[in-house]
Amino acid sequence: MRRIFRSKLRNALGLIVLVLAIGVAGYMLMSDYTFIDALYMTVITISTVGFGEINPLNEQEKLFTVFLITTSIVSFGYTVSAFTEYIVSGQLFQQIKLKKVQKRIEQLNGHTIICGFGRNGKQAMVKLTNYKQKFVIIEKSEEVINNIEGEVFSVHGDGTTDEVLRRAGIERAANLITALPSDADNLFVVLSARQLNKDCKIISRASNESSYDKLKIAGANNVIMPDKLGGDHMASLVVTPDVIEFVGRLTIEGETTANLEEISVNDLPDKYLNKTILDLDLRKKTGCTVIGFKAPDSSYMINPEASVELQKDSHLIVLGRPEQISKLRELF
Repeated sequence: MRRIFRSKLRNALGLIVLVLAIGVAGYMLMSDYTFIDALYMTVITISTVGFGEINPLNEQEKLFTVFLITTSIVSFGYTVSAFTEYIVSGQLFQQIKLKKVQKRIEQLNGHTIICGFGRNGKQAMVKLTNYKQKFVIIEKSEEVINNIEGEVFSVHGDGTTDEVLRRAGIERAANLITALPSDADNLFVVLSARQLNKDCKIISRASNESSYDKLKIAGANNVIMPDKLGGDHMASLVVTPDVIEFVGRLTIEGETTANLEEISVNDLPDKYLNKTILDLDLRKKTGCTVIGFKAPDSSYMINPEASVELQKDSHLIVLGRPEQISKLRELF
């Protein structure tokens, strides 16, 4: 719909320019006017301001002037109609709104980009919203974008193109989630995003196992296969139902319901740097328990000993009840 209105406006403006060109050329040929005189005669004729002619018109020039006036009336009528339709349809205000949104996107830094607003894209949006993370949605369908509830930043376009990724702020983004239905499209997004931002963390969806290695080689940090995860989860409910049910009760959904929290050692007070988990004393201060440790080299340790050193760029995974997690957030 937007393209139709733009096409009409372009046609209207093109018609006006064409009328001006015909008028100038006609007066220059028939009356031997200079370009300025011919332009002057054309403008006062099509605008019907009533100014006098430069020289008296002969019959041929009068007929040409009548033709020019008639043509200009039709052209201006079409232009006014197209512009009025553009305003009444809300397209003009929509364009103004999109420009404001684009300016706000350009101010974002360290945000997350979500390519594709299908089922996985919606789930990613909900999770990021619950954690009050900044994000931008890229979606090819304008109808889908218009139906997104709430005030979110969105970009209409094909996420596989560099232009659209730049409009979403890929150069300043900290993370990118590509959840397009086609593995080939996800591969293009990963390649483009990695080229535009070497430090961005890229998480890609994949449908086929054969796409896993390709996406990793292209630059994806993590590749998620929803169908495989679903099958593994269902089988686990048969093998270890109590364990899976307990894990299912753990949540990282929001500010008041979380049971798991990640702490970056870099965000802790300087006095804890190079100290041990025991020195942090989370159990006594908050009631939470450290169940995981991620070292600076990205290796993980489950149920780390209290003597593990809190090195720079390392992370702690903490378990607790919602009220204990809230207390943890207040203190650290």
